[in-house]
Amino acid sequence: MTDAAPQSTFRGLPLTAEQDAEVRHYIKDRTRRGLPWDTPELSAMLKDMLQPPDDGDADSPADETRAAAERATASLDEAMDPIEASEEWNAAMESEGMKGPKR
Repeated sequence: MTDAAPQSTFRGLPLTAEQDAEVRHYIKDRTRRGLPWDTPELSAMLKDMLQPPDDGDADSPADETRAAAERATASLDEAMDPIEASEEWNAAMESEGMKGPKR
């Protein structure tokens, strides 16, 4: 991901090129529809973009699912045919799901 130069980003904020494009698209869309663009929604979007991710949420459901999928994949043998491997993976995922969330 390439960072855009602060001089060329929205209000000189340290945004990535993708974030800057999203902000500019929001403004263009609001302007095209004749609506004000400097809204609380834009402020919230910028605040979210500028805040670092919260590491306290490391055990989110997505992380748990990803970890379970990795454990299930580790149980597969490369010599298995694709159908057998798929069945084994599904069984391993069901087993992981029965264990419940990690605490």
